[in-house]
Amino acid sequence: MISKSIALRTEGLSKQWGGFKANTDISLSFEQGSRHALIGPNGAGKTTFINLLTGTFPATSGQVFLGDENISKLPQHQRVKRGMTRTFQINTLFAGLSVLESVVLAICERQGISRRWTSTVARQHGVIDEALALLSTLKLEQDAYHITSSLPYGKQRLVEIALALATKPKVLLLDEPAAGIPSAESSELFDVIAKLPRDVTILFIEHDMGLVFRFAERITVLVGGKTLVEGTPAEIASDPRVKEVYLGEAEHG
Repeated sequence: MISKSIALRTEGLSKQWGGFKANTDISLSFEQGSRHALIGPNGAGKTTFINLLTGTFPATSGQVFLGDENISKLPQHQRVKRGMTRTFQINTLFAGLSVLESVVLAICERQGISRRWTSTVARQHGVIDEALALLSTLKLEQDAYHITSSLPYGKQRLVEIALALATKPKVLLLDEPAAGIPSAESSELFDVIAKLPRDVTILFIEHDMGLVFRFAERITVLVGGKTLVEGTPAEIASDPRVKEVYLGEAEHG
């Protein structure tokens, strides 16, 4: 049996502010091409963990590896250049630009030509072709010339993912991609996410358990900043510890 390579892993990753331990000794591995969900009650430390992966927060202790490279000391922009890209719960789009212009700008930024993109974009046929191909992958080709702020919220989230994919990530981190989206649109959003190329490893935070169990191949449960359990959707669904965590939250929430 051939084992898959590891796209991302952490060793003893911890974050502490004074006496508050947001994450404690998290050691996880994410296989290349996997679709891995990170779940847990509110305050479990999920977004803090993502912030440690991306370098938004410096870790108190522990290490982050992208492939075989230790990226623990790299700033955020260098982690993006190495292949780790993130979307946020609150999307941040170029509201006044068309969808195509937004993605072209993101590609130009990756290529180091963003400062002169307005004067040279007409000559950047390769960039435009790449942007259109990316939009087609996300079923956004018909919206290419629409202003991003005019799109329904679900499509705006897809544009945000397009901007992330324009960096050509090895690892894509999605922080509640379906937040604020009606359930019908969120299913469509995840249908598109599920069809992304397998050379992109996806780690996502999501509160909708229906979406998690439908799309994740592996699930990690965080509670109190620590790893409670990791496994397949079937293993997580039948684990009494997970049931206790969510029943407890429902009773007190």
